[in-house]
Amino acid sequence: MAAHCSLTFSTPCLPHKLTNPSMASGSSSSLIWFRKGLRIHDNPALEYASSKGSRFLYPVFVIDPHYMEPDPTAFSPGSAHAGVNRIRFLLESLADLDSSLRKLGSRLLVLKGEPCEVIFRCLKEWDIKRLGFEYDTEPYYQALDIKVKNYASAVGIEVFSPVSHTLFNPSDIIQKNGGRPPLSYQSFMKLAGQPSWASSRLSTSISSLPPVGDFGNSEISNVPTLQELGYEDIGEDELTPFRGGESEALKRLSCAMNDKEWVAKFEKPKGDPSAFRKPATTVLSPYLKFGCLSSRYFYQCVQDVLKNAKSHTSPPVSLLGQLLWRDFFYTVAFGTPYFDQMKGNRICKQIPWNVDDRLLAAWRDARTGFPWIDAIMVQLQKWGWMHHLARHCVACFLTRGDLFVHWERGRDIFERLLIDSDWAINNGNWLWLSCSSFFYQYNRIYSPISFGRKYDPNGDYIRHFLPVLKDMPKEYIYEPWTAPVSIQTKAQCIIGKDYPKPVISHDIASKECKTKLAEAYDLNKRLNGSVGDEDLNILRRKFEEDQSQESKSKRPKSKN
Repeated sequence: MAAHCSLTFSTPCLPHKLTNPSMASGSSSSLIWFRKGLRIHDNPALEYASSKGSRFLYPVFVIDPHYMEPDPTAFSPGSAHAGVNRIRFLLESLADLDSSLRKLGSRLLVLKGEPCEVIFRCLKEWDIKRLGFEYDTEPYYQALDIKVKNYASAVGIEVFSPVSHTLFNPSDIIQKNGGRPPLSYQSFMKLAGQPSWASSRLSTSISSLPPVGDFGNSEISNVPTLQELGYEDIGEDELTPFRGGESEALKRLSCAMNDKEWVAKFEKPKGDPSAFRKPATTVLSPYLKFGCLSSRYFYQCVQDVLKNAKSHTSPPVSLLGQLLWRDFFYTVAFGTPYFDQMKGNRICKQIPWNVDDRLLAAWRDARTGFPWIDAIMVQLQKWGWMHHLARHCVACFLTRGDLFVHWERGRDIFERLLIDSDWAINNGNWLWLSCSSFFYQYNRIYSPISFGRKYDPNGDYIRHFLPVLKDMPKEYIYEPWTAPVSIQTKAQCIIGKDYPKPVISHDIASKECKTKLAEAYDLNKRLNGSVGDEDLNILRRKFEEDQSQESKSKRPKSKN
């Protein structure tokens, strides 16, 4: 097994290696368009573009200024669409890909501009006859790819766009289900079965690539640095400890697979969300997101371990189960119009969430006054990653657990800050954790106090990410507002001055959230899901009136 997961590009580690036919026999040029799929191993689009007698191969990545250029108006360093951690991770992944391509006699050609315009120009100027790029299910790429395929078809360019970012083709699953995506993991599993490619070894090594042809007048650059893109020098302590790239992904995979007992006994609900010095998961999600690691190769490596294990966990909680969850969300997202919003989304409960910028900002900026929640949000800002149970806690707290803020607002912040931000999975998880879809047991919530304490009674995680509380005794670390003033003074952390008071009372807020969700669910049931804006406004006004009456009833009565 270890041989299968220790990839190098100079010597093949699997018997099935990619070889090119004679390059001299043809005179045509091919283009491989990298977007995700930033890897050499298990890359069918690269295999296609580099074979069939291609004399020249142009490996291209297009930097879209809208995605990469600094936006000084954003709430965190980064562009209009992505935080600086994810941009840096992408640049590192591109640099690693370029290094691997150079070892194979090629290089990565980086161009800047609107992707469609750049690709059309390259296809024309370089007289490309074959175009390869990985199939992408995201709406943005779906629209982009239709334009590219139509252009290519009109000028006689052959296009190959294989499904290799996921284990299954979402279209196949949806077709098997009568044209609609399965809405439960169990039904997805029944439809999916075993992946069609899983019975044979994947191609993981390339011996060489055709050379890059003449650039013509195209402006080609090397992979830029953050500074070259216009970002200020950011200290290492402010950036994620996870480095991007296929090489790093394969090292992490090999390390994880070498611990065969851990792989066999992996059980998702039992991970420790407070473990940060050595995270309780593989931290392979950002590498899967950018395609630095093939999910199919990951799947085969895990299968190799499980074949020789005396016993092992099974989906949905096992390591394979996590990969299948990923495909489940990809399939539902691909087959559900307006999947990334509440309005118009047929699988999403219509709920009159609060529009409260103050509470949203307190949550985003780690100022809720609940140390467990705030520490997680600091880790998100600094690392761009946190354990999945930590994500569950802060998402529940923002939405159905305490603040009752719209899940789309939290989704936007995760989408910006996470290095593994993935359109299908991020939206799917927010729908789930807000009890808007998939999961409807809204009475089950994550306590912002007791949940973290269960894993980390001493509060080491909080002390690391919230150093203002580093000297708070463990008895008060999760509820510092309950510490006597003398204790706060000794800990050099006065609540309300050095660290915020809680923005809400958890006991009161959680009860109110449950009541609101019960009424919203009843509204959805009565109207059979056809809930309009006015229906939501009426219910929202009722919530406000109920809250006003509750406040009045709690005011002390004046003495006559």
